[in-house]
Parts: sequence; C-alpha cells; structure tokens
Amino acid sequence: MSSKAAAAAPDRSGDLRNYAIVTGAYWADTIADGASRVLVLFYFYELGYSPLKVASLFLFYEVFGIITNLVGGFVAARLGLRATLVAGLAIQIVALAMLAAVPEAWLVVAFVMVAQALSGIAKDLTKMSSKSAVKLVVPQDQEGALYRWVAVLTGSKNALKGVGFFLGGLLLSVIGFQPALWVLVGLVAAALAIVLVLMRGDLGTTDAKAKFRQMFANDRAVNVLAAARIFLFAARDVWFVVALPVYLRTVLGWTFWQVGTFLAVWVIGYGIVQASAPRLMRGRGAATGLDPDGRSATWLAFVLAALPAAIALALAAGLDPAVTLVAGLIAFGGVFALNSAVHSFLILDYARGDKVAMNVGFYYMANAAGRLGGTVCSGLIYQWHGLQACLWASAAFILAAGALSLMLPTRPQRAVGRTPIGT
Repeated sequence: MSSKAAAAAPDRSGDLRNYAIVTGAYWADTIADGASRVLVLFYFYELGYSPLKVASLFLFYEVFGIITNLVGGFVAARLGLRATLVAGLAIQIVALAMLAAVPEAWLVVAFVMVAQALSGIAKDLTKMSSKSAVKLVVPQDQEGALYRWVAVLTGSKNALKGVGFFLGGLLLSVIGFQPALWVLVGLVAAALAIVLVLMRGDLGTTDAKAKFRQMFANDRAVNVLAAARIFLFAARDVWFVVALPVYLRTVLGWTFWQVGTFLAVWVIGYGIVQASAPRLMRGRGAATGLDPDGRSATWLAFVLAALPAAIALALAAGLDPAVTLVAGLIAFGGVFALNSAVHSFLILDYARGDKVAMNVGFYYMANAAGRLGGTVCSGLIYQWHGLQACLWASAAFILAAGALSLMLPTRPQRAVGRTPIGT
C-alpha cells in the first residue's frame, strides 16, 4: 500500500464507523416517526376529526420539513453532520414528549401542529445527515457502488418506517396514545445516547465560510430533479397519507389495527423493493451502463402514472374495492420504489463533491414540498370528491414528474474528487 493510501485509510475507517452510527440513529428515528404518524392519525380521527382536519395536523410537519432541509444543509456545511444529527434526535425527543406529557385536554389542533412541526424538523435533520454521509464513504472509482449503497439505505429506511406503522397501531391498541409516545421517546433517547458516546469527531469536513445563498442549486440537473421530486411525492401522498387510511376505516370498515398493519406491510415491501432496485433494474441498465440516468427516471414515471388511473377506473367499474386497492397498491408501491431509488441515486450523482450536503438539502426541501402539497390535497380532495379523485390527481402529478424527467441528463454525471461536507 502506498504511503498516501495508508494515510487515507484511518480517515476512511473513521468515516465508516461514524456512518454506521448515523445510519443506526436514522433507523431509530424513522421507526419513531412512522409510529407517531399512525398514532396521531388514528387517535384524532377516532375523536371525530374530519379528513381535512386530520391532514391539517401534519401541515406544519411538512412546512418545516421544507425549511429544515434548506437551513439544515447550510448548518451541516458550517458545523458538520454530527451537529445536525444530534439536533435532530434531541428535537424528536421534545416533539414526542410534548404529546406524551400534557393533559389530554391540551391535545388540540394548534398544539399538535406545533409538536408535529418539531417532529418534521427532527426527521429531516436526521435524514439529511444520513443521506449526505453515503457519498462520503463510497469510493469514487467503484462503479455502481453509490447506487447500491443509496438503494440499501433508502430501502431500509422505508422498511423501518413500515415497522413504525405497525408499532404505532400495536401500541395504540395495547397501551394507548400517550404511553405509546413514551415508548418512542425511550427509543430515540437511546439512539441519541449512542451517538453522543460513540461518535468521534465530525463526519466529513466543514467550511466555516459557507454562504447560505449557496444552498440554492445552480446546477440545472439538480434543479430539474428537485422539481420532478415535488410531483412524484405529491402523487404518492395525495392518496396515501389521509385518503386511503380514512377510506379503509370508514368505507371498508377496517379497524385501525388492520389499517396500520396493512400500511406497515406495504411500506416494508416498498422498502425491500427499493433496496433491491440495482438488482431488479440490472437488465434494463445493461444497454446504458450500470447506473441509472434521466431516461430511467422518465420511463419509470410514465409506467407509474398508469397505475393510480387503473385503480380509479376499476373502482368506478364497481370491482371489489378491497381487492382493487390491495392489488393496486402492490403494483404502485413496486414501481414507485424503483422510481424513488433512481431519484435518490441521481441527486448524489449530480451533487458536487464540495456541496454535497447543500445539494442534498435542497433536493429534500423539494421532497418535503411535494409531501406538503400531497398531504393537503389528500385531505381536501378526499373530503370534497372522494378517493377516486385523489387517484386521478396522483396520475396527473406523476405525468408532470415524467415530463420534467425528460430534461434530465441521459448519462450519469460522475462527480469528481473527494466529497467534503463544506463548500
């Protein structure tokens, strides 16, 4: 081994150690976040809240997700990913404790919206920290490694979010709303303790001279991908966040335990497909190289757009709604997972080595904007026109994502050089 390589090895070993800690903390926060979403959704719906009011509980969650990704990327550039991770976990503990510790009379819309705002901040700080860390530890010269690592991380996150859905439904059934929240506080507190005790130094390098204006991407590929991401996630959440659970509960008569379990199984399966995306798309990528590019995102979006439209048509034709929704969700989840995995790879492929945290923060700001639009539309459209209208809106949003994807580069944009967190 050369002296240069030997000198680099300790740094890389330290990065891998810290990355494992970051990822474990992200997984714990993901489980807590998924569980708390189910707890809040069903607890307040059972109290008689309308679908629009239930959606409004998550409004600040998504709004502050947008702000957090924008500011968080800047903070990471200045202070490092350790600072954003610790802050995210600490804020999540506060958010959960707010709902767990107060008298039930305090659990009104305004108070819950504030707690959800903090939860959204926490979730996006931990996500940005983990996603940015991937590019720091994947060697530039290993063809396809970045795609595989991103797919595994993103897929495992979504699978664990499904575990969170299941845990939320289980805890709500067994011990009730506020005791369940204390269990989640304990989970996140344990993750924070591990980070504080075991993490050494900062993951990546920092730059005290980073400017906030540098958060706004001046790279065309990043901007187009971010715009496509807005529509892709609005298309998922416009029927998945509020409309589908409420429909299953009120129209099909499922218990919240059944709904929570179904959503958990779906999200776990979705995560497994996402983690397997490099293998599943290997044949398709053979003609264009190992890694996906703009064409991959485009054809996946146009295939995906047909699925909510087909579900809506099947419901309108009077087919069994339970069978239609279960089968349709399986197909939708599989294609959506592949499309999302391609997006997650492309943002790291497009991100400049000296601005990776900022580019990732900008991209996930767009992600949060899509979730916000989808969440609001989910409650609003369902209350006014029902589930079929939500499905048609989903198809329209996906078509917009596909149209934008046509403008993405048609070959991977392999970044050059080492990838510090600073600018």
